Amino acid sequence: MDLDLAGAELKSVLNRLRRAQGQISGVIKMIEEGRDCEDVVTQLAAASRALDRAGFAIIATGLQQCLTDVEDGAKNGEDRDAMRARLEKLFLSLA
Repeated sequence: MDLDLAGAELKSVLNRLRRAQGQISGVIKMIEEGRDCEDVVTQLAAASRALDRAGFAIIATGLQQCLTDVEDGAKNGEDRDAMRARLEKLFLSLA
């Protein structure tokens, strides 16, 4: 299943990932500086949420494409249940 996002959707996902990247860099710096544990964990949680949101945005915008891939795979002789299982595994990987 290839990822094919439209311009605005792609920009939104990339912004979320860049935000997470900055937050992770901040966490590393905080640890290196010996900052307060509570502050580090708070920043790490924010980075984790940003990554989760990016993943969910990719899934939400790519859902139609994924469903089309499942149907195309079934038309090409692939087992529909196997394709559905792959899609379910993808969703659960973010749970």
